[in-house]
Amino acid sequence: MAGNNLTNKVWWNYLTENQRDLLSQSQILLEREEKYGRDHFHDYAFALFPAAKAYEGFLKKLFYDLGIITREQYNSNHFRVGRALNPDLPIKFRGHDWVYDRLSTYCNRETPNMLWDTWRRSRNLVFHWFPRHKNFVTLVEAKKRQQMILEAIEKSLLECKMQ
Repeated sequence: MAGNNLTNKVWWNYLTENQRDLLSQSQILLEREEKYGRDHFHDYAFALFPAAKAYEGFLKKLFYDLGIITREQYNSNHFRVGRALNPDLPIKFRGHDWVYDRLSTYCNRETPNMLWDTWRRSRNLVFHWFPRHKNFVTLVEAKKRQQMILEAIEKSLLECKMQ
């Protein structure tokens, strides 16, 4: 990991081993594509996927460590980070899984929106396909979105008060 040594980040050890492996894998893929495969593909989302997956795991861990979700929710196959974090979720669907408002109790007021925007741009829009939107991710954009994930992790751990 020449350009961006993730292991030196102050937040690196907060992550689970699996999350660290996924972020490292994404970093390696992006660096390899930059060195050998520049402009070879139309879509470099594949290099961003591991980081997006790690980000999902990080968010679940953060919500759990803040006391916003239970151990059962953390371990559940049914808890959906996107739904839990979506500020535009209709009120009738906001149950005990909805965490957006509760985040500002433990973090500053901008943190929930930053986490949501990072989720939306670096995970949701990358993973999903829509007929009218060609969400191809260039190599430059994949690197920017990976950086967005890394910054969201760092900022939230600096700004949120763990229990």
